[in-house]
Amino acid sequence: MLSEEEFSFADHSHRRFNPLTGSWVLCSPHRAKRPWLGQVEEASSEQRPTYDPTCFLCPGNKRATGAQNDCYTSTYVFPNDYAAVHAEQPDCSTESLALVAGENASSDLFRVESTRGQCSVVCFSPRHDATLPELSLGEISQIIRTWQSVYGNLSADPSIAYIQLFENKGAAMGCSNPHPHGQVWALSAVPSEPAKEIESLKAYHQAHASTNPNACLLCAYVRAEEENAAAGEQSSRIVLQNESFMALVPFWATWPFETMIVAKRHVTSIASLSEPRIADLAEITQGLTCRYDNLFQCSFPYSMGLHQAPTAAHPDAAYCHFHMHFYPPLLRSATVRKFLVGFEMMAEPQRDLTAEQAASRLRAQSPIHYKKPSLANGT
Repeated sequence: MLSEEEFSFADHSHRRFNPLTGSWVLCSPHRAKRPWLGQVEEASSEQRPTYDPTCFLCPGNKRATGAQNDCYTSTYVFPNDYAAVHAEQPDCSTESLALVAGENASSDLFRVESTRGQCSVVCFSPRHDATLPELSLGEISQIIRTWQSVYGNLSADPSIAYIQLFENKGAAMGCSNPHPHGQVWALSAVPSEPAKEIESLKAYHQAHASTNPNACLLCAYVRAEEENAAAGEQSSRIVLQNESFMALVPFWATWPFETMIVAKRHVTSIASLSEPRIADLAEITQGLTCRYDNLFQCSFPYSMGLHQAPTAAHPDAAYCHFHMHFYPPLLRSATVRKFLVGFEMMAEPQRDLTAEQAASRLRAQSPIHYKKPSLANGT
C-alpha cells in the first residue's frame, strides 16, 4: 500500500543493486532501532606481547608441522602447512565420479573438475601484537610490495589462473592464529566471486565502448561517488581518499560497515602500482583500518581481499579494475555482530543501516589509532 509521506532512504525499506555481482541487497534501516536480545560476543581485551614463544608464526619459532620460521625482520612468506589446494594431484576420472554420483549420472547434474594450486601465509611483520592499523606507513608499504612480488611470481606460472590475496582478522572471522597475517591462495581456475565481477566489468565495457573506448564500471563509479560527495556530505559514502585511492561504503554494501578501497584511475592489478601509488595505498589502508578500530574501541574484525586481474595472460584482464573488499561482521558494538541467516540465506542479503549512515560514522572517526597515536603519522 502506498503512503502519502515522502520516501526516506534513512527510514524506509528498499533494495539496492550491486552492479559488480548482479545481485540485490534489502535495506531495512528502521530495524536498527529494535532492542537486541540476541547473541552477544565477548569483547577482546587481550594484550598480546611483541613476541610469543608459543606462536607458530613468530620469528624463529617452530610451526605445528615441525618446520621452523626464519628469524624474519619484515614481511615473511612461507608455504601454508595446511594448504587448501596442492600443485600435484590426479585428475578426477569418470570412474572416480561414478563412485559418488552413480554409474549413470548426468553430466548436467553432477559436474566436477580437479583443482590445483598453492597456498602461502604472509606474516605482516615480526610483531605478534601489531595489526595493520598499528603498523607504520613504511611497514604497510612493505606488505604491499610483498603482495606485488607474490602476485608477479605466481602470475608467471602457466598453471595458475587466479591469485587471491586476503586477510581474516580476528577470532570472529575464524582467524586461527592472532599473529597478524594474510594468505595467498593461487588456483588453476578463477573462483566464483571474482568471476562474477569480471563478467560484469566486461559487460559494462562492451555496453559503453561505442561512446567511450576506455569505459570501466569502477572508473565510472568512482567519478559518480566524487560528484555525489561534492553535492553534499549527507549523502556521501566516501570515508576517505587521496590522489590514487578512494575508501568508501559501496552503495550496495551488505555488511553493516562494509567498505571498498578502489583505485581512482584504471589499473588492472597490484603489479602495476608505482612507488607513489604504493605509498597512497598504504596511507588509505592505515586510515581506513584505524577508523575501524576507533569505531568501537576494539581490534575490529573483518575479512579483506584484493580483487584484480586473474593473470596478465587472462583474456579479460584488461577489463579488471584493482580494488579491495573489507567485510566486517560487527553491527552495533564490539560485542554485537551481524549474522547472515534466515532471510539472508534463503532469499537475499539484508542490512539494518544504510551505506550513507555507515560511511558517516566511519568518516567521523579519528585517523589516529585509539591505542597508539604516534603510528598514525607513520612513526
